[in-house]
Amino acid sequence: MTFQRLFPAFGWLRHLTPATIKTDLLAGLTNAAIVLPQGVAFATIAGLPPEYGLYTAMVTAIVAALFGSSMIMVSGPTTAISALLFATLEGLAVPGSARYVELALLLTLLVGLFQIVAGLARLGGLVSFVSHSVIVAFTAAAAMLIAVSQLAGVLGISIEAGGNVIERAGRILEGASGTNPLAVLIAAATFVTVAACQRFAPRLPGFLIALAAGAAIAAAVGAAERGVEMLGAIPAALPGLTPPQLSWSDLVLLAPGAAAVALVGLLEAISIGRTFALRRREPFAPNREMVGQGLSNAVGSFFSCYAGSGSFTRSGVNAEAGARTPLSAISASLFLAAILLAFGRYITVIPKPAMAGLIVYVAWRLIDRAEIAHILRTSRPETLILVLTLGSGLLLELDYAIYVGVIASFSVFIYESSHPSLRVSAPIVSANGRRKFRNADLHGVPECPQLVSVRLDGPLYFGSVEHVEAEWKALRRKRPRQIHVVFYLKGVGKIDLSGADFLIHAIREIRAEGGTFHVVALFPPLLECLRRFHVLKELGEDFLHISKGEAINAAIGHLDYGICSTCQKRIFTECAELPGGAKAA
Repeated sequence: MTFQRLFPAFGWLRHLTPATIKTDLLAGLTNAAIVLPQGVAFATIAGLPPEYGLYTAMVTAIVAALFGSSMIMVSGPTTAISALLFATLEGLAVPGSARYVELALLLTLLVGLFQIVAGLARLGGLVSFVSHSVIVAFTAAAAMLIAVSQLAGVLGISIEAGGNVIERAGRILEGASGTNPLAVLIAAATFVTVAACQRFAPRLPGFLIALAAGAAIAAAVGAAERGVEMLGAIPAALPGLTPPQLSWSDLVLLAPGAAAVALVGLLEAISIGRTFALRRREPFAPNREMVGQGLSNAVGSFFSCYAGSGSFTRSGVNAEAGARTPLSAISASLFLAAILLAFGRYITVIPKPAMAGLIVYVAWRLIDRAEIAHILRTSRPETLILVLTLGSGLLLELDYAIYVGVIASFSVFIYESSHPSLRVSAPIVSANGRRKFRNADLHGVPECPQLVSVRLDGPLYFGSVEHVEAEWKALRRKRPRQIHVVFYLKGVGKIDLSGADFLIHAIREIRAEGGTFHVVALFPPLLECLRRFHVLKELGEDFLHISKGEAINAAIGHLDYGICSTCQKRIFTECAELPGGAKAA
């Protein structure tokens, strides 16, 4: 067991069979064909030479497969992280320069270390508190930044780098007069080709076909001789050992951006890993995946890799191709290395406008318009998170967007957890004759003049006690004669000392008015808290119940039967046994 914790791959390696090996190798070959153009495109987005995207696709995929938790996820360069890395570094060095590459590798090492520490600290659960709207908005902001940063390549012009999306768009408009029509033609042809392939033939390597189409057009019209830039040659098909250059000043400079990249990478990987684990009914350990992702980045930084994470596209292709184990991701990396050794020299025939057109398509596909519309229609808190994240991504810098989104997510969570619902419920009889309790205020259900059933939906702790107390006081002011209380702790898993104090004071208040207080609680940890904080001592074991029906039956015995004898409502079925009673409807 200890060895498997240190080397998680042992768990699936020992279960390999000839059948799984065959399907994994075929899936790996399919993945290699897809990642070749993707790796080049993502490196371009990150401001790095194309080989760095390919190196990242090789090394990080292998390490993450060996030490991660997902059976199907493929790691490597991703659009969002590439855009965030570019936004973090472009103000510190010229994209593509030796200094820029040096900072990118050091940042990747930092990202890996942050992720490893987070995994070892078992912070996987905290990542779940970051709203889905943050990822949707951040991805949309990254897509717009990517598209705007590539428009210069589409138009064949040179503009000053840097700035937010609005500033970049303004500079594009100013320089549009120098547009090269051939560059636009090549970019448009590439965009249309990849869009058509993805729409009508999604199983074909559309990215590769689109780049081939762009290269063919460039060769046919002699684009290189007519001012269209081409991609440079890859100096080496395989990555070599190049340790990051450590510098304390650079570490301090890069730490904030590295934290943002680390968080985005973990959000991507855990979201993808959980999605496929649920679909395939496989186990998934977020903390182990965090360590695996961290190791893939930390190790990758020594082999000319920049920060990567789980790729939804490659993982989806992997699943569709029939992959069974992480061997598929490892074989994809090996096949990619073989393809590069055989055909790497042909990358020089790809024109930069073709790559720009491909990247603009990637950016266009990244914006989940349907999900944005769904969020805007259905949830005000999620809409607020989305608007704040997207707005900061467009008007400030991309790394700020993730921080704003995370802060907004936690703020909404804290607000909602501190405002649990305290509602009065009363019974109705359904069509099948069963008694159901409904919100008395919302549905206008008649209530017993002496007994009130109160349900707390949500946590009862120091952060929510003030709100619950205010709701309780309002309830008591509205119902001063209903002095017998059934208090149902429905959404409460545990309580703290503040929550216990509230219950004790409420019990004393009701008893001081001559009433009774009954608590309905089912969850064993909650019962333990009630005992530990002396709530049960104050309440009495006879007033603790495991069901609302049991509590009401007990409370009925304490009612003033003189009032019952003249009551015409007969709210509860138990009322039929009381003086003057007839069975409730």
